[in-house]
Amino acid sequence: MSYEVQVDDGLCSGHGDCVAIAPQIFALEDVAVVVGDGPNELLLAAAESCPALAIRVVDVETGESVFP
Repeated sequence: MSYEVQVDDGLCSGHGDCVAIAPQIFALEDVAVVVGDGPNELLLAAAESCPALAIRVVDVETGESVFP
């Protein structure tokens, strides 16, 4: 099972919690942007840390949302 992350620019407030947890996956510009990849557990931890719920984790094989 492989996950990918998507950032909703309209929801992201630029808190940077995702960058603090997973700097190899996220960078902070005006909003968070995806710059890399990492293990599923790290993707989920970063998404769960977002206070705005702006990060969506999707199962690549099924297209189903894993978080939120």
